Amino acid sequence: MEKIITHSQIKQAVEDAYAECRNITGGKNANYIPFLANVDSNLFGLSVTLNDGTTFNVGDTEYKFGVESISKVLTAILVLKQKGAEAVLKQIGADATGLPFNSIFAILLENDHPSTPLVNAGAITACSMVEPKGDSWGKWEAIINNFTDLCGSESQVLDELYRSESETNFNNRSIAWLLKNYNRIYDDVDMSLDLYTRQCSVGVTSSQLAACAATIANGGVNPITKKEVFAKELAPKITTLISSVGFYQNTGDWLYTSGIPAKSGVGGGVLGVFPGVMGIAAFAPPLDEAGNSVKAQAAVKAVMKKLDLGVFNGDNITVKAD
Repeated sequence: MEKIITHSQIKQAVEDAYAECRNITGGKNANYIPFLANVDSNLFGLSVTLNDGTTFNVGDTEYKFGVESISKVLTAILVLKQKGAEAVLKQIGADATGLPFNSIFAILLENDHPSTPLVNAGAITACSMVEPKGDSWGKWEAIINNFTDLCGSESQVLDELYRSESETNFNNRSIAWLLKNYNRIYDDVDMSLDLYTRQCSVGVTSSQLAACAATIANGGVNPITKKEVFAKELAPKITTLISSVGFYQNTGDWLYTSGIPAKSGVGGGVLGVFPGVMGIAAFAPPLDEAGNSVKAQAAVKAVMKKLDLGVFNGDNITVKAD
């Protein structure tokens, strides 16, 4: 069934969703990372970027917040580009753990396998796979340049967040050395962990994340800059990974209620990909018990509901300018 939606309908849906969700309460900032605990909990932004480059932004959409676990999506794309889909499947995996994002038990359950690049273990492994091998600075340049390409504008580390993360990443240190024990780290352990910690500390805006999501939705071509960031055949791979584990143990509930593959981060961000149509992002710091932004989740769901969209609806979507 063909479904036609216009720019004005999308703009209205974004504005209405923002207005509807801005007074939602509940949740609390991530308190195990001091920097995140001190972010203004009232901040809220909602952004949409269409595959033709049209953007809609409402609220605090230029505030730079910690990308945190959403960074896993961007570096997974980099490793897919550098190593190929088969290598990622073999050396990391593509299975949902059904457990929290920082689970050590998940590694043991998967018989020494990190499962997916979108949980902490798999993301640390992904950082160890980034080329050039053994070159910390070269690896970081590859990671941050990939961020910039996907987001369509420059990205930088929030130094205070990086220090805060580095001083409190005890669980991730355990994960990294357990992976080393199982030969699932493919470069220096401390270097790989530091790269992961640093990428989680990059500051992004919801407008940048919407552009990143739209790049995935647009088959690897950034709709803002028109640059081909990755090959079209990789887009379904990364969208599949997001679909399977984007909200960790709550991913099934998320897809069931929202209709869009999305990835969350404890900085308060949510990145959603609607293939062939748009990228959507929202930001609000207070999190639920699983570490997902309460208000950002509600906002993305509201946009989808108002437009009557869902990746499983079976509609052939056409977006038209008014």
